[in-house]
Amino acid sequence: MLHHAHSVHIPGFLPIAAILVVLEMLWRLLVAGKSYNFRSAASTMVIALGHSVIEGLGALMLAPVFALVWHFAPWHFSMHDWRVWVIGFFVVEFAYYWYHRFSHEVRWMWASHAVHHSPEEMNLLTAIRLGWTSLISAGWLVYLPVMFLGFDPRMVIILLALDLRFQFFLHTEARIHLGPLEWILNTPAHHRVHHASNAPYIDKNYGGALIIFDRLFGTFAAEREDEPLRYGLDHPLGTHNPIGIVFGEWRRLLSDLRRAPNWYAAARIALGRP
Repeated sequence: MLHHAHSVHIPGFLPIAAILVVLEMLWRLLVAGKSYNFRSAASTMVIALGHSVIEGLGALMLAPVFALVWHFAPWHFSMHDWRVWVIGFFVVEFAYYWYHRFSHEVRWMWASHAVHHSPEEMNLLTAIRLGWTSLISAGWLVYLPVMFLGFDPRMVIILLALDLRFQFFLHTEARIHLGPLEWILNTPAHHRVHHASNAPYIDKNYGGALIIFDRLFGTFAAEREDEPLRYGLDHPLGTHNPIGIVFGEWRRLLSDLRRAPNWYAAARIALGRP
């Protein structure tokens, strides 16, 4: 469900994103003195293309499920009421926080989400390196209660699409400071911490557009001067092959499941922490 919202068209976004990717690349190489991993970037583009096709088909399969859940909701909020959109924004953001948190804390879901955390550089292209298996990992289940509360599935998908477009701008090492707004909004600084694999930073800063739920539930962390950020997976996949990246964590998980002595042990592995 999360990444299906990428299929919602927002006019002008793709050209702007492409220009920013090029500008960031030039800034990294010519101004900031940082590297730019072109092999990783090429892998990301292939993965993003596969994601758009596969997840688009998945969205078509899930649409009737969302519609059915909404149909049986005890009441229905109107999409024509601006107050519903305001409340819906916070409800969807709350659901996204838990979707994202479960994607890190439940190994079955992590197998799909790990694709997004595999780059060892933090740049804008990281935002579009997304897995192909969200239908199987079942993170979309988190959003069913939102629709059962009466929020139109179309509204939920639009709000998620806007949220995800906002998150595109968070994937950069450019130093962008928002002052007091950083107590409320997610920022590149907050999201860099989320992508770091250092022990103090793991499983922190799950928010989408907002950081308030991380502060509320104790999962917020700020960057530390004594702990430089290190990006990528704690156990790197060691490949730029798109297929190896997309299915690398699934391969590890299935290998562990095959060695499990019984179904109970296998369930604990699949549903336990990565």
